[in-house]
Amino acid sequence: MLKGKVVFISGASSGIGALVAVSLAEKGAVPILTGRNLDKLKEVSASIRGDFSIYQMDVTNMKQVQQTIDAVIAKHGKIDILLNNAGYGKFQYFTDMTVESFEQMMDTNYMGVVRCSKAVIPHMLKQGSGHIVNIASMAGKIGSSKSTSYSATKHAVLGFTNALRMELREKGIHVSAINPGPIDTPFFSLADPSGTYVKNVNWFMMKPQYVVKSIIRVMERKKDELDLPRAASIGIKLYQLLPRTADRLLGGLFNQK
Repeated sequence: MLKGKVVFISGASSGIGALVAVSLAEKGAVPILTGRNLDKLKEVSASIRGDFSIYQMDVTNMKQVQQTIDAVIAKHGKIDILLNNAGYGKFQYFTDMTVESFEQMMDTNYMGVVRCSKAVIPHMLKQGSGHIVNIASMAGKIGSSKSTSYSATKHAVLGFTNALRMELREKGIHVSAINPGPIDTPFFSLADPSGTYVKNVNWFMMKPQYVVKSIIRVMERKKDELDLPRAASIGIKLYQLLPRTADRLLGGLFNQK
């Protein structure tokens, strides 16, 4: 179903973005790997068999984003799927985190999604089809201690995704959100340098390949939203319906940082 599809991936130099790129190529798609670190992109692309492209791109730079999208269109003629994956986390108490740190994380995690979507949607409208897949987070639905900044960015991504889906529904463009819990990737080398959180939730942490397969499945089936792991969706629904009760029952589980 993905054979020949051109898939633009932000944050493809490591972690989930890199693994998705490799998996897409195995299915005959054409992954477009973008990220700030060109050397890492080259390392990832060395394991890809098939057609692909790499571009150095910072999602906080609108001019660079637009130039990259335009270059991909010029080379491949289309972008079928946009995977907004670039982002990072940093677990700190609100009182310890600077306002500048909040701004920087929002600029990457949320505004990066806005910039890439803004640049690609006109092309998708022109071709009459497309799929935007935004990697949000379980943190976008359930807040926890030491993640005020990260949770806020992912709440923003989810709100943006849901509203954009409504705007584009009748225009042939699908918009999806994927909300994973903790994944065993380099994400935590910055988010949790002490290793405390990783140690506490190791039993709950998902393997990257499981998440990659789920992302690919969303691309194939154009599912609106997916919570990962699937068992977590029960806790998420309880939290949304009865937030105070969920805080009492599940607060210890969520606050492992």
